[in-house]
Amino acid sequence: MHATLGEIYQRLWDAFGPQHWWPGESPFEVMIGAVLVQNTNWQNVKRAIANLRQADLLEPHALYAVPLEELESLIRPAGYFRIKARRLHNLLKFLVERYGGSLEAMFRTDLQTLRAELLAVPGIGPETADSILLYAGGLPIFVVDTYTHRIFARHGWIDFDADYHAIQDHFQSGLPSDASLYNEYHALLVNLGKHYCRKTKPKCPECPLFELLPEGGPLESEN
Repeated sequence: MHATLGEIYQRLWDAFGPQHWWPGESPFEVMIGAVLVQNTNWQNVKRAIANLRQADLLEPHALYAVPLEELESLIRPAGYFRIKARRLHNLLKFLVERYGGSLEAMFRTDLQTLRAELLAVPGIGPETADSILLYAGGLPIFVVDTYTHRIFARHGWIDFDADYHAIQDHFQSGLPSDASLYNEYHALLVNLGKHYCRKTKPKCPECPLFELLPEGGPLESEN
């Protein structure tokens, strides 16, 4: 690797500054958003959360008690509302029945134990679980997403076929165990992926990491 993770981070920080991510007025709202943001954009999630707020349901026990059909209607703006309502209900069931609805109690649990518990909740995958742990719980675990994979594979820093946990280990083994650093790093990569390292028509010459590309330009998967 021709650039260290620290050097990459510094280039992104110099280009974009602090990102103040994840948006949300409370840890519970952030947790709900981590489920609702699957396969959609944050503007749609904001509309769904606004519905929950207007209905005075941004509290674990209250939202858990909402009938599934009503929950589907409330979160409809987030898309895939039937699937997400069930995933959200599963998460709320876990929170209420395992931790009495207390996020404070949940986040006091050992990180790896809690991560395993979250991954056992139907519909909660690694990215969603880690987003809850990092952004709602302030726990030191690196969140990996499509942008992270694309940026680092195109630069030749990871393999295109690297899986979620291999990429996560790449970051966590090369950086201090620091939740605030992981938070900012991931947010900076999201910014880069959205505006420069796009899936099609990437804006390479304008990218803050352009000088770090391999000779011949960005690598692309053979698939």
